[in-house]
Amino acid sequence: MYFNGKFKIMTCLCILAALIVFPVHLFAQESKDTVEHEAGFYYTVQKGDTLWDLSARFSDSPWLWPELWSENRQIYNPHLIYPGERIRIYHGKGIDTFVSKNVGTDRPIKNETVKKTYYYSPINSIGFIRKQPVTPQGIISKVKDDKGLISVGDLVYVRQKSNDPLIAGRKYTVYRIFKPVVDEKTKTPIGTQHYLTGVVEITKKEPGFALGKIVQSYRSIAVNDLLMPYKKRSPRIALTESRKGLNGKIISAEEYVSYIGDETIAFIDKGSEDGVTPGQSYSIYYQERDKNGLETKENILLSPVIYGTLLVLHTEQTTSTVLITRTEKSIQPGATICSPME
Repeated sequence: MYFNGKFKIMTCLCILAALIVFPVHLFAQESKDTVEHEAGFYYTVQKGDTLWDLSARFSDSPWLWPELWSENRQIYNPHLIYPGERIRIYHGKGIDTFVSKNVGTDRPIKNETVKKTYYYSPINSIGFIRKQPVTPQGIISKVKDDKGLISVGDLVYVRQKSNDPLIAGRKYTVYRIFKPVVDEKTKTPIGTQHYLTGVVEITKKEPGFALGKIVQSYRSIAVNDLLMPYKKRSPRIALTESRKGLNGKIISAEEYVSYIGDETIAFIDKGSEDGVTPGQSYSIYYQERDKNGLETKENILLSPVIYGTLLVLHTEQTTSTVLITRTEKSIQPGATICSPME
């Protein structure tokens, strides 16, 4: 009895001391919320590519090519892949955990909530469409040893293209541009697509040129690819409320594929000027018309049918780069988008 009494007294004293040092209102109850999403990275096959080479390039070991093959069931013969074919380099499920802290146990206090985020690891590889093209600071004029395929570790010669000098020790994004994108209906120019291919670090300056080393390769890098300052993007994209009443359309896929499906990078014709920001989500829909009876030519606009969703990853003034997060059917360029419907 004496032992039990002494133990109770000591326990009470410990609790009392804890309450003095850590008042009740400082104890926090945490509730965790998890969001599961698809994570992946796709690559468009170039001339001369093999699964063996791509496995060495993206997985650091050519012997892992069977795993790469298993990720792409559409490839019947692993020894035959063709230029223009889109293959999945990696596919899996990512899980983000978000913690909400309710501070206080005996009285209601304002919640402190950690914002939900979407994790997209290849964020630095996505390009964009801009009304006025970026002014390049340099151009790859030659690759050392005249290699046909430029990849990580290769040395390249760079010529300056602007008044801003190339600086040794600094990284630059390697990119190329395509012909201006034009609205198919109005024929008005939308902008120029910037297609990112990798990252080069300037290692040495010489009179008339600079020597650089390829430190990252998103896609096949080529002679005449351009350079602009490298800006690292965060793969964690804070999810935010979408702009209400927004209507727009999908311009094209980044890789110009005819089939736009899940996990495809695409561009939309709305940007920061329209209130679009990274982390917003929009619906992909179609809307049909039906005749109002047999004796009239009047058409009735039917209810919109939502068949997909997209997430904004990057914005320019008049366009945005998006990720197709879900679709129930093939998406075509020109497909309409809108704010999520309640």
